[in-house]
Amino acid sequence: MTEFSISEEYLQKTLIELLNIPSPTGLTDKIANVVCNTLKEFGIPIHITQRGSIIATLSGGKSEFDRAIVAHLDTLGAMVKTLKDNGRLNIAPIGTWSSRYAEGARVTIHSDSGTVRGTVLPLLASGHIYGDKVDSQPTGWEHVEVRVDHICKSVKDLDHIGIGIGDYVSIDSVPENTSIGYINARHLDDKAGVAILLAIARWYSENDIELPADCQLIFTITEEVGSGASAVVNEKTAEMVVLDLAPVGPGQNAMEDGVTIAMMDLSGPYDLHLSRTLIDLCKVHGITYTKDIFKHYRSDSVSAISAGNDTCTALVGFGVDASHGYERTHISSLLSVAELLGRYILSSPTFYK
Repeated sequence: MTEFSISEEYLQKTLIELLNIPSPTGLTDKIANVVCNTLKEFGIPIHITQRGSIIATLSGGKSEFDRAIVAHLDTLGAMVKTLKDNGRLNIAPIGTWSSRYAEGARVTIHSDSGTVRGTVLPLLASGHIYGDKVDSQPTGWEHVEVRVDHICKSVKDLDHIGIGIGDYVSIDSVPENTSIGYINARHLDDKAGVAILLAIARWYSENDIELPADCQLIFTITEEVGSGASAVVNEKTAEMVVLDLAPVGPGQNAMEDGVTIAMMDLSGPYDLHLSRTLIDLCKVHGITYTKDIFKHYRSDSVSAISAGNDTCTALVGFGVDASHGYERTHISSLLSVAELLGRYILSSPTFYK
């Protein structure tokens, strides 16, 4: 049996590096370049699609079937909607998330003239000025604004420093690792998944391994707006595993210290046979796992299937508390997911066993 082992140090280091690269949907060139260069260093062939997704191929034995694992590079973010008369910015969200989670965030405004720093604040931001009204103001994107770290008191001032409507606003990740293995950060969705795939790619490149079938590692760039894997699946790909977060919280069975296999989400059930393959691998190799159903969740699976791709899909998740907010996972979850996916690409494909 081929041994599978990734470097925990490399996984953590890569994750922090990725978290510190701004990549809201639509502004993913920099992180895509980093991923491409990393894969090239590993000697793994890549293909970049017209829209910018990355397909890396881990070569395997000759088979009429391929398999794929998908993670996404893009994150939540925002865009400048209005230049306000008070010299601040009204913003619109990129992706689905609440302004409640944006309040207090440090941000970067990416304009044609360069970058400017700022902070997302509620309109009533000071108790010394507004008193108890601070506690009763509504939640919504129309009730927050970006305070720009520049002397700006009018639309003219904003225009003078080059900020305009349509400029991207990236949200600081603020990663922090604790001594007992917790990782806190915005955008663990899905940069933790990307770090796992790069760790697997590194292991593959350093070992003389022939996989039972070609496996494509696919990095999409528009998952947060719903179209991520719509045009990246090879017509030979019989099975595709989506790697993304598993939301941890009341009413959910997802776990923050192991693998979560989603059986169904908002779009419907995942493929039962492929899901059972993953479950069986967990059982055989002693990988801690659980199963769950996500009622308010969509992934790259639905974009691939909705686009007409004839592939079977499953979802493997690393546990995340406070998803789409200031997220937290545990290194044991990331390592468990990595081991499962490593065992998966070493196993025979589900549909010609």
